Amino acid sequence: MSRSGGIVCWKRVSAFRFLLPKGSPAVGTKKRLSTADVIPRICIVGSGPAGFYTAQHLLKHHKRTRVDIYEKLPVPFGLVRFGVAPDHPEVKNVINTFTQTARSDRCSYYGNVTVGKDVTVKELQKAYHAVVLSYGAEDNRALGIPGESLDGVYAARAFVGWYNGLPENRDLKPDLSNETAVVLGHGNVALDVARILLSPLEVLRKTDITEESLTALSRSKVKRVCLVGRRGPLQVAFTIKELREMINLPGARPLLDPADFKELGDTVKVLPRPRKRLTELMAKTALDDPGEEVAGRWASASREWRLRFLRSPLEVLPGTDGKRARAIRMAVTRLEGSGETAKAIPTGEVEELMCGLILSSIGYKSLQIDPSVPFDSKRGIIPNSSGRVLGVPGLYCSGWVKRGPTGVIITTMNDSFDTAQALLEDLQSGALDLPGAKEGDDFVMSILQDRGIHPVSFSDWEKIDAAEVTRGKLAGRPREKIVDPWEMLRLVQPLDQP
Repeated sequence: MSRSGGIVCWKRVSAFRFLLPKGSPAVGTKKRLSTADVIPRICIVGSGPAGFYTAQHLLKHHKRTRVDIYEKLPVPFGLVRFGVAPDHPEVKNVINTFTQTARSDRCSYYGNVTVGKDVTVKELQKAYHAVVLSYGAEDNRALGIPGESLDGVYAARAFVGWYNGLPENRDLKPDLSNETAVVLGHGNVALDVARILLSPLEVLRKTDITEESLTALSRSKVKRVCLVGRRGPLQVAFTIKELREMINLPGARPLLDPADFKELGDTVKVLPRPRKRLTELMAKTALDDPGEEVAGRWASASREWRLRFLRSPLEVLPGTDGKRARAIRMAVTRLEGSGETAKAIPTGEVEELMCGLILSSIGYKSLQIDPSVPFDSKRGIIPNSSGRVLGVPGLYCSGWVKRGPTGVIITTMNDSFDTAQALLEDLQSGALDLPGAKEGDDFVMSILQDRGIHPVSFSDWEKIDAAEVTRGKLAGRPREKIVDPWEMLRLVQPLDQP
C-alpha cells in the first residue's frame, strides 16, 4: 500500500486476474474507498465573522467539502449584528458576503442550537471529519473591585448588547438619570458606548438601534462622559477612525488636557505610522486652536467628553441607600517602561469622580464550551497551534476563542483563513484522517429531534430578516430588530412558548 497526495493506492497480484471482470477486486480482498472518494464533512460552531470566514475559505479552496454552521441564537452573524455600532452600517456590509456563503449548496446553517447543551462536541466529532470552534467571547472581564455589583455599574458588553438587540441583554434597563457617566477603558468599544450616549437622537433614528434603547436614550440625562484609562496617550487601544468620529460628534465637545501631551516631544516622531497619526490627532485636539467655526460649534455644544489617563479604578462608592453607585475612587498611576509594554504603577495618590453610570470596557472573555474541549481559563482561549487544538486531532478553532478578544473584523478574517488553511493542509497531507463517510447533519438532526430542539435554517433567518426590514420601513428606519428569541421562532416555526 502506498499513500500519495492523500489517496490510498492498493497494489495486488493475483493468479486469477484473467478470470475476473475488468476492474473487479481480487478474490479474498475488499474494495476500499480512497480518501479522494470521501466527501469531507466539516462542522463550524459559531456564525459570527470567525465562523463565516472559516467556512468561506474551506468552500473556496476545497471543491467537495461540505460545511455545516451551528449557532446558539436563531439569527446569524454574531458580532456583526450584535457588536458593531448601529451608526456604522458600512461595517455591516460584510453580511452580504456571509449570506453568499450560507446560500452555497455545500453549506448549511442551523440556528437555535446550543453546542455543549443541545449537542456535545464529542457528538459533533462523531458526525464530522473535523469540528471548528468559532464561538467568540461570550463574557466580559470583571473589574474585581468593591462596589462592582452596585446599581448603575454595567459591563460595556451588556450595554452594547442592549442597544444592538442581543436577546440576553434586552432587559438591561440601564440607569441614564445621572448627568455624568464614566467609561473604564480606552478601546474602540469604549468610544462606541460613549458616542452612543452622546449622539443626537436624529442621528440614532436613522440606524438599526433597537426601539427600546432609542426611547431610553431620548430620556437620558447624560451630558458628560469621561473615558478613563490606566496608562497614557501612547497606550490607547482605540483607532483613529473612532477618535475622529468622537471629535466631530455633533452637539458634543472634546475636553483633552494639554498637559497630557506637552511632554511627548520627540517620542511621537519615532512611533509607527498608525500610532503616530493617532497621537498627533489627540495632541492637535488638546493643544491647537480649532479655528473659529469649530470653536463656535464646541462652545455651543450641550454635551462633552474627555479622556483621563493614568487612572486605575479602586472602588465604586455607593450612595446613601447603599445600593446605587454615586462615585468611583481611582488610583493615580505612573508608567514604568515605555511603548505598548509600559505598566501602570500606583503612585499612592487617590481621587474620586462623581458619577451615576459606570460602564466597564476592559475586555471580553471566552468561556469553555464543553468539558471535553481543552481550555486555558486564565487566558480565555483554547490552547492551539495555528488553529489546531492541542491534543485533539480533528478539532480546530478560529477567531477570539483562538487568539483572544483583540483586533477588528479584518483581523478575524485573516485569523480564520489561517485556521481553514491549516485544516486543508491536514486533509492534503493525511494528518486529518478520513476513515470513511460521515453522516454530518443527518446524525446531528436525529439527536436534536430526540431532544426536542428545533433548528432554524438560513431560509428561516431570511424570513426573520424580511420581517425586521418591513417593521423598520414603517418607522422610517433600516430595520427594527426582533429581540425576543421566541418571537423569532414564532415567525418561522409552529412553536408555543412554554
